[in-house]
Amino acid sequence: MPAQGRMMAERTGAACDRNLRRLRAGKLAGVALLALSVASHPGAAAAAGEADAAGRGNAQVIDLPTIDVTADTPVSARQNTGAGQDPVPGMLIVPLRPFAPVSVVSRSDIERNQPQSLGEAVADIPGVSATTFAPGASRPVIRGLDNFRVSIQENGVGASGVSALGEDHAAPVNPLTAERIEVIRGPATLRFGSQAIGGVVSLDNNRIPEKVVSGFNARIMNGVSSSNRGYSSAGEVNAGAGNVAVHADFFRQKSGDYATPDGRQANSGVNSGGAAIGGSVITDSGFIGLAYSHLSSNYQIPGGESAALRSRIDMVEDRIVLKGEHRPASAWIDAIRFWAGASSYRHREYGLAHESHDHGHDDHDHDAHDHDVHGHDDHNHDLGGGAVAAAGETLHSTFYNRQQEARVEAQHTPWSSALGTWSGAFGVHGARQKLNATGEGGGMISPAETRSIAAYLFEELKINDSWRLQFAGRMGYVNVDGSAAQFPADYLPDGVEPALSPRSRDFAPKSVSAGVQYTLPWHNIVATLNAQYVERAPTAAELFSRGAHHASGTFEIGDPNLKIERARTVEFSLKKADGPVRFEGSVYHTKYSGFIYKRLTGVDCGDTFASCGHDDELRQIVYSQQGATFTGAEFIGQFDLAKLGDGAVGVEGRYDYVRAKFDDGAWVPRLPQQRLGGGVYYRSDALFARVLLTHAFAQKDVAEYETRTPGYNNLKAELNYRVKLPANGVGAKEAVFGIVGDNLLNDRMRNSVSFKKDEVLLPGRTVRAHVTVSF
Repeated sequence: MPAQGRMMAERTGAACDRNLRRLRAGKLAGVALLALSVASHPGAAAAAGEADAAGRGNAQVIDLPTIDVTADTPVSARQNTGAGQDPVPGMLIVPLRPFAPVSVVSRSDIERNQPQSLGEAVADIPGVSATTFAPGASRPVIRGLDNFRVSIQENGVGASGVSALGEDHAAPVNPLTAERIEVIRGPATLRFGSQAIGGVVSLDNNRIPEKVVSGFNARIMNGVSSSNRGYSSAGEVNAGAGNVAVHADFFRQKSGDYATPDGRQANSGVNSGGAAIGGSVITDSGFIGLAYSHLSSNYQIPGGESAALRSRIDMVEDRIVLKGEHRPASAWIDAIRFWAGASSYRHREYGLAHESHDHGHDDHDHDAHDHDVHGHDDHNHDLGGGAVAAAGETLHSTFYNRQQEARVEAQHTPWSSALGTWSGAFGVHGARQKLNATGEGGGMISPAETRSIAAYLFEELKINDSWRLQFAGRMGYVNVDGSAAQFPADYLPDGVEPALSPRSRDFAPKSVSAGVQYTLPWHNIVATLNAQYVERAPTAAELFSRGAHHASGTFEIGDPNLKIERARTVEFSLKKADGPVRFEGSVYHTKYSGFIYKRLTGVDCGDTFASCGHDDELRQIVYSQQGATFTGAEFIGQFDLAKLGDGAVGVEGRYDYVRAKFDDGAWVPRLPQQRLGGGVYYRSDALFARVLLTHAFAQKDVAEYETRTPGYNNLKAELNYRVKLPANGVGAKEAVFGIVGDNLLNDRMRNSVSFKKDEVLLPGRTVRAHVTVSF
């Protein structure tokens, strides 16, 4: 194992220009667990130290642990965060300190819901939805913004892959291994770059331990699901000796075609797995650690042409991350933190040959007729041959992405002035991405390279215990190299195939923000007013796309002359985190200049541009640009009505809405549905039970060539029980059992955000059971 680790580090150190050595997830996990068992001390303490708790929950019932939110700002207190932060199940977490609206998905939430994708893990948060393109490929959508406007981070480093390039591409992260997920709703470009103009989804786990682990602890999680006849399993081990801490984790998920009210959703299976190992050296002045992870996923694409072709994607990613912090004995510098990562990503798109299926079927009827009409119930449950084409399959496309990223932040020591106490941090952030595709994907985009560098500054002023101010700014440089094609103005063939020519674009995006936060004198309610001006540079795909993408059913055309996208946002929020009433509500208004979007032209194409207007296989999409205005509101709250036994019974409610129009009066495409929900719950240290009904309103505000989306009702019920185990021979200390019912009304649910909403229903009535055992 040490020799393999050195080999992997050396290869990644060469900037991932060559493929990292493939390690099977199960083998890696087994070797890692064995190594950690040897490293642990017999009879040592079983669990890592808990993080410091601050504040109280409902004082009459339970204590509420503090969850330290870290993604929104580089200015943080001296702390060691890691495994062990786990709030009471079902307790609404409302972070008070952030100026930006931040939602937290806890480890308990993840264990109860067993999500197959990152989008599924966060889709119930007000203001957040998911693309739901496929069960194995569902990306977060924040306030109606997705893809290149939502940055996905894992342990402080951007997720690689090409999930922003197409809705059929999965993000190479899995929520089952996360300790928590933080979602920043609204612009977060000041820290994470222009691709976070819509928000950030940040996963944190303990792969690089930040605190000393005494002895050995572990956790195993398993779950099953009725709708897709699937199962999931995940586990982690943490161990330490002296000032060295090590970690290993794994996950495995497999499911077949899921059930809908109209029958099985053909071609919707998932088979994925992964493992990671990491370690840190921890001292009194900080830590430095390294982690390696491997992830693979083989998933099918349901609906329309994709289901007819039995389309599936086989994805593999290898990643190495370096992370550290140094707290010098300095009167000026409080802490220096750094993150660095390199990854090698590849996915292959398989399916039947285009001529081997009948285009005359009614698969594009956009109604209820494609959910099992082909008669293959749960076909290809094992998802064929993985990285090798199965019988009858053809390799259509292969996408590659090599990515390196580094960020360094220096936080200065707080200092006092006549105005108050100042704290702040300065950071430098650089990244490089090399994107390539072969096969049909090579016709979509030629090799492209993106390089970026930026500097940013955050400053916070604490005037007194009630008033805080924050100021931030960022300046950067982005260079995008690729090959551009010149298409006719009407995007219809004129007998001449568009010629390719090298093209290089340079951008200098800038962003500034200012916020004020006031703690009201009543019940610790915090009011925040934020104003931001942010800019986003166009990406390689938006500039240089030029061909067919069969997995998504589109023929995509970029615009090499796109300009910087600009947004001005004003947001006001109220939030309360403690006591029997906890809530967070926000209203916001954003004005875009040069908003970049995928515009449906109404033209259908085949494999080549010459077929556009003559074939009906793919929808033509053109990256376009114009002004747009987004306005929205979000709310979530809980109210503990009364004490019952050692817990509390209460009610909760939630609401979200976004309205977005272009300057010409047309609606922005694929807007989320307005949602209103409420329910009742019982919560104690041992038991959590909840019934929640959410109504999604019909989406009638549609763009040209879009169809309306009907509303639906989603009834969800869950029961979760935690028990301390008596002394036993295997060292098990606690078990959590639970059952969750979703869409219990078996309603026909469609997601207005999805490109496939007319072809694909969301899962019908589903019951999931799970158990987690801690050692």
